[in-house]
Amino acid sequence: MSNKICLLYNFAQHYRIGIFRLIDRNLDCDMYFGDKLGDIKKLDYKELKNFKKEYRNVKLISKIYYQQGSVWIAFKKYRDYIILGEYLCLSTWVILILCRLFGKRTHIWTHGWYGSEGSLKKWVKKLFFSIPNSIFLYGEYAKKLMIEEGIASKKLFVVYNSLDYDEQLKIRLGASRTKGFNKFFSNSDPTIVFIGRITPEKKLEQVLEAQYSLLSKGVKFNTVIVGAGPSLDELKIIAQKYNISERVWFYGPCYDEDEIANLVFNSHVCVSPGNVGLTAIHSLNYGTPVITHSKFSAQGPEFEAIQDGITGSFFEYQNISSLSEKIEKWISMDMEKRENVRLECYKIVDQYYNPNYQLEVIKTALNAGSN
Repeated sequence: MSNKICLLYNFAQHYRIGIFRLIDRNLDCDMYFGDKLGDIKKLDYKELKNFKKEYRNVKLISKIYYQQGSVWIAFKKYRDYIILGEYLCLSTWVILILCRLFGKRTHIWTHGWYGSEGSLKKWVKKLFFSIPNSIFLYGEYAKKLMIEEGIASKKLFVVYNSLDYDEQLKIRLGASRTKGFNKFFSNSDPTIVFIGRITPEKKLEQVLEAQYSLLSKGVKFNTVIVGAGPSLDELKIIAQKYNISERVWFYGPCYDEDEIANLVFNSHVCVSPGNVGLTAIHSLNYGTPVITHSKFSAQGPEFEAIQDGITGSFFEYQNISSLSEKIEKWISMDMEKRENVRLECYKIVDQYYNPNYQLEVIKTALNAGSN
């Protein structure tokens, strides 16, 4: 058996280019991916010198699927397998079991535990997590819950999450405050932003409700929504209903990182009233604090990057008054305090939420398995 590593992922998401590229350059690792994941943009495989093959993701029932042909990689001469840990992917189960039978080491990359699992899901997850040698998690919250469920802490490695950090850092270092919003909105009022997929789970209608509520009290601000998705048309109707369309910019999807940086850097705060996900990391990387809800069992793991009152705020779940209060706090902040907040936002990303940190944790887990 060789010392080569195999990475198998459900899809080559463009926003994961940072960590995929770093693994490709620093580990002796062949890379395999599934062929599609909704309408998420795929990275160019030419970016990865060790890309080997794309498998077809075949949907079975509901969210259950398998990667056609992927099981055969268990028979290849790899020492370690890093696999996306989706228990709903049946081929992943087969690969993990075969590797265990063959005496090969497996490491799954997963959200782990949310805290909202019912009895059946708990049982399935415990069985699934018992198979691999180690588990890469996106946050400490999941690790704590998994330890409480009896999963050995020595198997758990928190790698957090990241975007294309190196590219974003270059852009961040050249970013500056502009008055670009003034031209679009014809006013100089504060601006809040959201960037990400516009889906029902993001609950962006709550942002518009809070804006309407605050405007009725004389608290004026603008909203920029960057992204596309199935909820976009509904949000436009809501903005019209509240008569706030002139204060809401539905920017649309944007993959130009310079433009994204300009929008986020110049916003007072990013608001993601549903599960926050990588939106938090994108915003913090450009020095903009994040507001999201406080029901952590219904959150994306990236909520941990938000330090309440320092790099953002948590409002009471589904409470528009609480959300409005948090928005008013951040848009009312004076510029000196705002710049101090910006530095705190940078700090958390630079310490943990970047591919360099992730790679070091992955190396630690791989080396632990070889001892």
